[in-house]
Amino acid sequence: MSKDVPGRVPARWLRIVVPTALILIWLALAGIGGPTFGKLSAVSSNDQASFLPASAESTEVQAWQKRFTDSGSIPAIVVVEAAETIPKSELATTYAHLGTKLGQVEGVQTPAEGETTSVAGPIPSKDGHAVQYIVPVSDANGVKTVVADLRAVAAQTVPEGTQVWVTGPAGLTADLVNAFGGIDGILLLVAVAAVFVILLLVYRALLLPFLVLFTSIFALCAAILIVYLFALWGWITLSGQSQGILSILVIGAATDYSLLLVARYREALEQEPSRWVAILRAWKAAFEPIVASGTTVILALLCLLFSDLNSNRSLGPIAAIGIVFSLFSALTFLPALLAIFGRASFWPFRPVLGGRPQKHDEGVTLAGLEGVHGLWRRVGGLIARRPRVTWIVSFVLLAACALGLTQLKANGVQQTDVILSPSDAVDGQAVVAKHFDAGSGSPVLIVAPQSDGDAVLAATEKTDGIASAAFYTGGGRPQPGTAAQPVAKDGHVLIQATLVAEPDSAAAEAVVKELRGSLATDGSVLVGGVTAIALDTNETAQSDLAKIIPIVLAVILIILMLLLRSILAPVLLIGSVVLSYAAALGVSALVFNHAFGFPGADAAVPLFGFVFLVALGVDYNIFLMTRVREESLLLGTRPGILRGLGLTGSVITSAGVVLAATFAALAVIPILFLVQIAFIVAFGVLLDTVLVRSLLVPAASYDIGRAIWWPSKLWRDRSNVERAEVSS
Repeated sequence: MSKDVPGRVPARWLRIVVPTALILIWLALAGIGGPTFGKLSAVSSNDQASFLPASAESTEVQAWQKRFTDSGSIPAIVVVEAAETIPKSELATTYAHLGTKLGQVEGVQTPAEGETTSVAGPIPSKDGHAVQYIVPVSDANGVKTVVADLRAVAAQTVPEGTQVWVTGPAGLTADLVNAFGGIDGILLLVAVAAVFVILLLVYRALLLPFLVLFTSIFALCAAILIVYLFALWGWITLSGQSQGILSILVIGAATDYSLLLVARYREALEQEPSRWVAILRAWKAAFEPIVASGTTVILALLCLLFSDLNSNRSLGPIAAIGIVFSLFSALTFLPALLAIFGRASFWPFRPVLGGRPQKHDEGVTLAGLEGVHGLWRRVGGLIARRPRVTWIVSFVLLAACALGLTQLKANGVQQTDVILSPSDAVDGQAVVAKHFDAGSGSPVLIVAPQSDGDAVLAATEKTDGIASAAFYTGGGRPQPGTAAQPVAKDGHVLIQATLVAEPDSAAAEAVVKELRGSLATDGSVLVGGVTAIALDTNETAQSDLAKIIPIVLAVILIILMLLLRSILAPVLLIGSVVLSYAAALGVSALVFNHAFGFPGADAAVPLFGFVFLVALGVDYNIFLMTRVREESLLLGTRPGILRGLGLTGSVITSAGVVLAATFAALAVIPILFLVQIAFIVAFGVLLDTVLVRSLLVPAASYDIGRAIWWPSKLWRDRSNVERAEVSS
């Protein structure tokens, strides 16, 4: 195999200039990109409404709402609960004073002309044990700060013996932003620490783990810089979840590519006295599988551009940028470091010329397993002796796991269930639901032609699940029965309807569906609001899943066909990773429902899980099958399969463990979506690495034999006669 790689040591000036230039370039990228870590939150948005396409009905209603109110305010609900009945006399004194103080908080909408405050309230509950205020927060970019100030003012002003919470859309958004607060620091620290420990165990070297980690971190710094600039210029929509996934994906992918290059470098050092010749040889051997793997992931991620959800569509290029820099770093920065440090990189277990002394093979040796020892020799022997039984048993185990898919509940969850850490807003929402109509502060918004306004209002009031409804008359919260005239814009009126159920519940979504079905038969009436946004988001995510899965599979299949020069092998690989994905999702559904007790899953979870698991699962099969093809050209197909498995087994398994550990780090961010993605991808990668790539694919390929390369030259070349499968 070394015959294809030049054995001549490069000129001295090349050995000095090239590594130095590469390292300086990456140091510059890291120096510029590193400081942008803390700036990403300034260009990210967690507003669910911004993720919807312009054609969504709730998006159209948002555009109409801006014409009516000229305000982009987000309502915060301040609720005060007392153990005893609140005296009515205190409403006009103590509680009115609280409303005034809340209205004076910076970032709260300024009152309209002729009004003293923009805050609606105090509004007493029917049972007399609670009072609520609706506070319009006009500083949409500073919701976190405004809500914190509201909480501080409320805590200082409420009477003794009462408790106060700040909830509603603004309160929930603020707590969501707080939950994402660990992405810049905690998430990266946990991921890097996990990878470092694994690398120490894998290499048993002191320097090499640092070289690999530097490769990953520098790739992330460069990717963060580009993503920050794209978000700043408005080219992409960056969210907290995209930010977290980018960090994890780059660390995991760059480490995986580094592991493959390092494995080839160790092999080359055992056969070449010069570290410069060894790194060139390793680079050439690793280039094709690394580039093929990275290209596959990049194209699979870019398939998200076909999504109708802006959050999904933006994640595609964001994650693809991360993979691009992972590739560049693993193929430029790491080789430069390895060339400079040479065998010292592996200290104290340096590779020696000629390799480590091999144990004598006793008894029968399977062709292709010469020199392979330990676990991978036993696995290869099992596959050679019982290939059909091995792949059938593996297939049945995966199929059994996939049965859990029937219990997957990926229809969206209430916003109060999204935050897994203690949340003042979540607790406050429960108090609001206890004492008031749960939909207070988050009304259903209905835009209707002015000529049909009275009829639409009457129909809305009669709809089950609607507590009250009124025209928007300007000047704050509409009052049912008011004599004020409805505000009309471009021949339309705005109706605000209060829901009985919590606005992000399934019951509330059912009411919105009912309103859309009964009011908007000719398309002239539009139904929007917070509940409609959640409904449209879930429905769009589900349609994205059905649309993007076939596109991703087609793209990956074409890449594999070009890489392996075969049709049958790529079909086998695609089928195996799809089965692995179904199995991972099935087990995850059982764990989510019965172990973690999650109320459900975001509608985008299956799509994200599919893109990551299928693309990354194919990664390991590419690493395996490119080496198998290389060995098959020399040994024949069946010995080549065993040889390829034996030589790549440990490095691919290590890569799988690293990637699983990095994705598992997402679970430190207390957001339901990220915790679920963390489990699905981490478990799925381990399942794919241990079962699919180690047993199912090689056993099925071994059983099929040379036909696995159909219709390539390797299949047609009869002169490439396989060795006897067993020799003494």
